[in-house]
Amino acid sequence: MQLYNSLSHKKEEFKTHEPGKVSMYTCGPTVYHFAHIGNLRSYIMEDVLEKALRWEGYEVKRVMNITDVGHLSSDADTGEDKMVKGAQREHKTVMEIAQFYTDAFFADYGKLNCRYPDVVQPATGMIPEYIQVITRLLDTGYAYLAGGNVYFDTSKLEKYYVFNDHDAEDLATGVREGVEEDVNKRNKNDFVLWFTKSKFEDQALKWDSPWGVGYPGWHIECSCISMKFLGEYLDLHCGGIDNAFPHHTNEIAQSESCLGHPWCSHWFHVHHLNTAGGKMSKSKGEFLTVSLLEEKGYDPLCYRLFCLQSHYRKALTFSWENLDNAKATYEKLIARVAALEEEGQVEEPVLTQYKAQFREALDNDLNTSLAVTALYDVLKAETNGATKRALIASFDEVLGLGLLEHAAAMKEREAAPAERAEEIEALIAQRTAAKAAKNWAEADRIRDELKAQGIELIDTKEGTTWKRV
Repeated sequence: MQLYNSLSHKKEEFKTHEPGKVSMYTCGPTVYHFAHIGNLRSYIMEDVLEKALRWEGYEVKRVMNITDVGHLSSDADTGEDKMVKGAQREHKTVMEIAQFYTDAFFADYGKLNCRYPDVVQPATGMIPEYIQVITRLLDTGYAYLAGGNVYFDTSKLEKYYVFNDHDAEDLATGVREGVEEDVNKRNKNDFVLWFTKSKFEDQALKWDSPWGVGYPGWHIECSCISMKFLGEYLDLHCGGIDNAFPHHTNEIAQSESCLGHPWCSHWFHVHHLNTAGGKMSKSKGEFLTVSLLEEKGYDPLCYRLFCLQSHYRKALTFSWENLDNAKATYEKLIARVAALEEEGQVEEPVLTQYKAQFREALDNDLNTSLAVTALYDVLKAETNGATKRALIASFDEVLGLGLLEHAAAMKEREAAPAERAEEIEALIAQRTAAKAAKNWAEADRIRDELKAQGIELIDTKEGTTWKRV
């Protein structure tokens, strides 16, 4: 597999420390609010990469963190803690907020057909490991105490910023623009490993440490979680491109300083989902969630297909028109799969031929657009239904579009007896009566019941009609 490596700034052969095995780390969510679909683009593409590696025969162990403490509202390690902010907004404890939004994240994650990671580790469960690594960095001179906090000393590194080629002056000023300077730091690029009670007195979660009561900085969490579950050598680290600096940069700095050798050999960064106004973000109020897509009548897998149609290293522009196009494409794709006859014996030469085409697309820097093209080529191929269905099942192990399952459901709906129409019409009449009586809860219940059965209601001035979806 040829995969772009953000560390070397080039596409290169993906190699692992141990043959046939992949240690994979993905930065998880900060669970202070719902994940928007811009966040979820990264998780979809990371899921495709993991499944592609498994499809090609690798044994993958994937670890994801849950940031439930220590992620500040500014990546410069200043400002209000996002978890505290969420708790104050909803009048809950920080841990109540963390659990609610962790559950919400994985619910959305599942709706997008993403595979649950092998290990999911909340940051709050690793305090002894943070203290151990920070102590080692202090003992070896890579960290220092100032103003009650523990800082990493970036001046000890031969090269700090590894994902791009900024000079030191640009790095020192540009990334700190508009940010209040932390006078405790020896160098502007130094970052906090541990905060004590001398800062953020309203911080809800605090622990004892050799340096006082406090809590870890954001960056130390991922290094320690990765090292605990994946060892000293990491094959693959994934995340959104906005995490490259400072988060991933700081992970490399502290991990390699602690271990004394190169840490992660390959970095995989997914680019932004944009709107007409630029990058989608919570701070702008652009809060498009999976639940909102569902409310508007979109299957979450339409959004997954929308992401697969573009390359992960290109910014993707979201609009409702673009999503409508993806929805239409997805529905037509399901219909074509549903129309396949379940006949014949699998033709092994044809199977081998199209699997090679699909693998070539994956090996070309995870070119999901070409992988989807390979799927369409199978549908057009001169072969029998059994072979096509076998290939679709194989490809969907990676694409995750639920093709055979959705096709089967479509066929089942279409095969429903005609008498079902009378039952549907009766329910519509009940709903109309409920609306007339202003019993909105009952009206909504009937609508949702029919929707779960694949029946969409269409309200017009002349009355309510229905269709199977």
